[in-house]
Amino acid sequence: MHWQLAAFKELSTTQLYRMLALRSDIFVVEQDCAYQDLDGRDLAPATLHLNAWQGERLLATARLLGPGVQTPEHVWIGRVAVAASARGQGLARQLMQRAMAAVAERWPGYPLRLGAQTYVRDFYASLGFIALGDVYLEDGIPHQQMEWSCIA
Repeated sequence: MHWQLAAFKELSTTQLYRMLALRSDIFVVEQDCAYQDLDGRDLAPATLHLNAWQGERLLATARLLGPGVQTPEHVWIGRVAVAASARGQGLARQLMQRAMAAVAERWPGYPLRLGAQTYVRDFYASLGFIALGDVYLEDGIPHQQMEWSCIA
């Protein structure tokens, strides 16, 4: 397996296509949720894409939004997706641990937030994230904001 951490402009057209296709497979088709995936944040200079590749096949992806992309005082992670065929092997944990390490290295001192679908809150809690506020609906799916502090 090969891990890639890249800005949007560093992705090849094939890599970009596979990343967007995986996100669509998970969030639109599997979860039966029509939503606007292409929100402009992928293009931001402070956005990084973390991808796990097995040859030409994309197994997992996550999007890291640096300070100022979503809010000035936080780094955000989103679009966390693992291909159905790659689940059950600990890949989501590896993906998140690598994402958290990248955030701590690139943006030290900034807390990391995410909007967790409620059915995976325990997974994020096992990584050290704490729940904030009330459950809310995003695109018809219950979510809860969670935060991990990487302040050194």
